Amino acid sequence: MIPMALPVRSRLAALGVAATNGLVRRLGRGAGTVAGGRVGLRLDPRLLERLARGREIIVVTGTNGKTTTSALVREGWGGDVAANTTGANMPAGHVAALVASRSSRVVLEVDEAWLDVVVAATSPVAVVLLNLSRDQLDRASEVRQLAVRWRAITVAHPALRIIANASDPLVVFAVGDAENVEWISVPHGWREDARSCPVCTAALTFGDHWSCSCGFTQPTATTIVDERGAISVHGEVVPLDLGIPGFFNRVNATFALRALAVVGQSPGAVSARLATVTSVQGRFGVRTWAGRTIRLLLAKNPAGVGVLLSELDEADGELWIAINAHVADGRDPSWIYDAPFEHVQHEVVTCLGERRLDIATRLTYAGKGVRVVDDIDELASGEGPVTLIANYTAFREWFERSAPC
Repeated sequence: MIPMALPVRSRLAALGVAATNGLVRRLGRGAGTVAGGRVGLRLDPRLLERLARGREIIVVTGTNGKTTTSALVREGWGGDVAANTTGANMPAGHVAALVASRSSRVVLEVDEAWLDVVVAATSPVAVVLLNLSRDQLDRASEVRQLAVRWRAITVAHPALRIIANASDPLVVFAVGDAENVEWISVPHGWREDARSCPVCTAALTFGDHWSCSCGFTQPTATTIVDERGAISVHGEVVPLDLGIPGFFNRVNATFALRALAVVGQSPGAVSARLATVTSVQGRFGVRTWAGRTIRLLLAKNPAGVGVLLSELDEADGELWIAINAHVADGRDPSWIYDAPFEHVQHEVVTCLGERRLDIATRLTYAGKGVRVVDDIDELASGEGPVTLIANYTAFREWFERSAPC
């Protein structure tokens, strides 16, 4: 139901969103989010702002982990929470999510390049800044340009409540002199995009904390995730039960915990809800195909690959990597040469997808054995568990090809 409190133009625009998205779904042309959102914003450019009024909105952004963290915030909040769960993380998708639900509580996953627009339109109660690193080269802005754009947000909205990654120099630079920041310190494995100081360009020094000779240094965090995954807030240990695997997901869950503290949710209640989450849009879940179990993992950039490889070894069974280069993936797959495939512990990696030769070449340069598979039916006769790392469209193909366990 469209809120009657909206101006007439906005009500008509919201009706256009619902009608368009319903038609898209009936025609089988997609999930029905972006098309309707675009129609609504064309009819009323201020539709996002007007739909957001009177709602508690938590915004989550970052190069890696924003989908998972958004899902954890939503589940940890409990009850009816509006969210853009289809992955449409630009204003058209946000508009569609807000039209589809009247809930007063909202979690919005936001593309890094659209953060300024969404913050200005929605006045969120909290903004979660996870990280900044290079992404698909033909689609994303240069990472330091994004840091400058984020910094402008904190200048324009100095009282904005921010939950930020103290271990990422680019995030710290972006936060600038914001007045209301909670810093979270995490073990940081990817620093290739922050080797030089974003203030003076000198080389940063990394150790337990990072710093620069110009005085730019890692801020003191009140929330800490240590190397073992233990979480403390103001020195108090916070127990966390989590239903999805991976150290990196404990980090994502910590950001969710602290964001939900802003809206009065206790760590114990949030932790209990998070324990029930076993996958996020199919990620981290185990499925079956041709009698084999396959754990599906998504990675789309060097930092994401590095995080996944740090937690894999041959005990996880075979390793398959599937890479496509559709629009959703980014047409330019050269990011794979920046990914740390030297850390692969498997002796042989199976290469799949449209860009299987590219990934095989990169793995060969990394000194790894490869098996290039043109026809996936060749894999049906194998035995044992599989871990599959795939980018967007390859992941979707394998999710649809496989079945729940």
